[in-house]
Amino acid sequence: MARYTGPKTKKARAFGEAIHGYDKAFEKRKYPPGQHGSTKRRKQMSDYAVQLMEKQKAKYTYGLLERQFRNLFEKASRKSGVTGEILLQLLESRLDNTVYRMGLATTRRGARQLVSHKHVLVNGTLTNVPSYLLKPGDQISVRGKSKEHDFIVAASKRKSDVKFPWVEFNTERMEGVFIDYPERDRIPEKINEQLIVELYSK
Repeated sequence: MARYTGPKTKKARAFGEAIHGYDKAFEKRKYPPGQHGSTKRRKQMSDYAVQLMEKQKAKYTYGLLERQFRNLFEKASRKSGVTGEILLQLLESRLDNTVYRMGLATTRRGARQLVSHKHVLVNGTLTNVPSYLLKPGDQISVRGKSKEHDFIVAASKRKSDVKFPWVEFNTERMEGVFIDYPERDRIPEKINEQLIVELYSK
């Protein structure tokens, strides 16, 4: 299963925001990476460069490579509705992202690992494909013998003020549900999906 395994902070600095969550190293150096850092004068970006940057940011935020992202965009474009919004809804419905939203992992990378290491069930069936697209009503649970896994127990005990209304999770039973595709204004990621649509429409 291909994925980006390079430095996270460097990518966050390139996009100017902590796309992988809180990052102490990013907080110390929020300027772009490179030899000259914040002192280098940056040229004004072309429209194409801005669109490409937004697409790259979405890819790295959700942990997809180019072919995966392109396939998901084409799937979104075939559905009726606003393509950009549908794209983000599909990204949010990925199994690894949903495991992350439920609080079973502190990062999407961690959630991906939980899924690929066979700790997660979907509707009672072992599913180790992080890119699996959930449908409204799908039940997600932690595999029986995995409920005592230190990583899962520690993550589930963390208290967070951020709630995502399109998912529910019961930390005592270690099971939850993907309620529905989220509305655009509920998705917290700072992504301008219209720029991505414009890029792929060229």
